[in-house]
Amino acid sequence: MNNDKVSQENNISIKDEDKSIKSTKILTLTYLIKASFTSLNGSDKEADNMSNIKKITMEKEQFPYASPQALRRGIRNQLGVLGEKLSEGVETTIAKGAASTQRRPEEYIDDDLFGYMGTEEASENAKGRSIIRASIIRITPLVALSKYEGDLDFGTNFMSVKTGGNPNIFETEIHSGIYRGTILIELDRVGRGDGFKKELDNKEKARRVKVLLVAIKNLWMPGRQTRFLTDISPKFMIAAMLKTKNPIFLESVLVEDNVINSDILEETIKDFKNEIVSCVIGMRRGIFTIETKDNDTKDNDTKDNDTKDNDTKDNEAKKNETIEQGMNSTGYVLQNIRTIGDAFEEMTRWTDDYYT
Repeated sequence: MNNDKVSQENNISIKDEDKSIKSTKILTLTYLIKASFTSLNGSDKEADNMSNIKKITMEKEQFPYASPQALRRGIRNQLGVLGEKLSEGVETTIAKGAASTQRRPEEYIDDDLFGYMGTEEASENAKGRSIIRASIIRITPLVALSKYEGDLDFGTNFMSVKTGGNPNIFETEIHSGIYRGTILIELDRVGRGDGFKKELDNKEKARRVKVLLVAIKNLWMPGRQTRFLTDISPKFMIAAMLKTKNPIFLESVLVEDNVINSDILEETIKDFKNEIVSCVIGMRRGIFTIETKDNDTKDNDTKDNDTKDNDTKDNEAKKNETIEQGMNSTGYVLQNIRTIGDAFEEMTRWTDDYYT
């Protein structure tokens, strides 16, 4: 008898060795946030005393977004908050060149994960050169799924009045809605490659990815938070370990009236069942609901902690079988919803298994 596992619905054979965690190349994560009142990422001024937000035009409507640069800076800063030593900026030696970092990925986690591009000036004995490490973390903009409605926050600065001046009136563009983003981590490039004289050991590679996951779980952007404090940590997420490099859920998480379309997620999982090594879904209770096949909706009916803890061991074997066989079966998404915390804990276990 062979060791192949056969899917119950479509009779597709999936070999154990093909689904090994060691065959993984990337971890991809698509997530949603809900911003009730925000001015997330500033843009160039379109008028005097007007503070604008970044927007993209799609089908004649404008949708606010936070730039990948701002998100990368937010994650990098959070790594520093978590105690990681970050690479400091270095001035360029070439006229009109851009500043870079220390460019020491063996020592600095951000040089390893975010990459860098630096330049060295030519000397008598050597030509000038560029020093490049491509980023391991790939990030999309955090784009609103609802259009900008023209809302403005009116403000007045009275600080100059005491000295005989006039109040300074200003307005700020604001938005309310759900935003979607995707992060892809190239696990096979962590701790090695460009910039490394010696490859890091697997323990340090795993540690760097795990602290990165903590930073993503607690995603934070320092800009525009003084007056418009916004929680941009994931409230819904679907993540997968893949044998190929492809952000498969990037365009597949669709929401209408806080209801997430499970049909498209299940179709995506089925389409890429041969590439997916493992998959996890996390959702914050009460913010989103999931659409079922019969067009009813199901809240994230997560169990209380005591019941969940008692069920964990009994469900572990069933969960593993579901990952390997259930990607072809109807209801995979609904059967595998967890809390956000549990989903990130699962990704931490993937990381340990991958680098062990």
